Amino acid sequence: MTPALTLLYVPADRPDRVAKALASDADVVLVDLEDAVAPAQKDAARDTAMRLLADVPASRPVQVRINHPDTPWHAADVAAVAALPTWVGARLPKVESPLDVRSHADALPGRELHPLIESALGVERALEIALASPQTASLGLGEADLRSDLRLADEAGLTWARSRIVNAARAARLPPPAMSVYANVRDLEGLAESCRAGRALGFRGRTAIHPVQLPTIRAAFLPTAEEIARAREVLSRMDGATQAGVGALALADGTFLDIAMRDQALAVLALVSD
Repeated sequence: MTPALTLLYVPADRPDRVAKALASDADVVLVDLEDAVAPAQKDAARDTAMRLLADVPASRPVQVRINHPDTPWHAADVAAVAALPTWVGARLPKVESPLDVRSHADALPGRELHPLIESALGVERALEIALASPQTASLGLGEADLRSDLRLADEAGLTWARSRIVNAARAARLPPPAMSVYANVRDLEGLAESCRAGRALGFRGRTAIHPVQLPTIRAAFLPTAEEIARAREVLSRMDGATQAGVGALALADGTFLDIAMRDQALAVLALVSD
């Protein structure tokens, strides 16, 4: 399967938007019971989301972001998600310890879990969290809360935390994490620039808060024609050398090849549909 590049958040208290999101070309739909829903609407939002997702097919990737265990809505959120088809994942906010993940794994057996790291403590424990349960399917970074926790005035302060999450996900043999949302839905140039910076750090794909952001995100994370051509050349040269019994080999530009470059080439081509 082609890796997911676009993940679209949609507030669960807006059934019209949930329906549109499910019909959109987003790779994954993130139905939000947490930050996007006002306290007075939590119960109604949960009921609406469960009704709309009761018959969602396995071919439509969906996750439900539930409320934190410290809130009065958490238990009902977990019970509601447990009643959904098992292919609907649970997105866990503000995870700070492996126990947070394991308790949800016990409550939601057989279901993919997607912990979000949103605090300094969570960042420090990122690898422990990523390894906490076999049900963990991805690791994510919630940058708005993290910036507040770290008292950051500038995005540059997130660089270490971003790399920490990328490294923890890889060490746990999870997919590369998707970037956190870009809050300004009108600034598509800024979104593209931010995506390129995240891609350079090892992120793959990004969460969005509006469908207008999806094409920009997808374009930023898809390999360029030059990257595709180079990946194919790497595989061709290495496969040809193996068949011919040749040891050391290089590309036309003089770059020597090794198995790590083959793995990277395969990752690039995994994003190419044809």
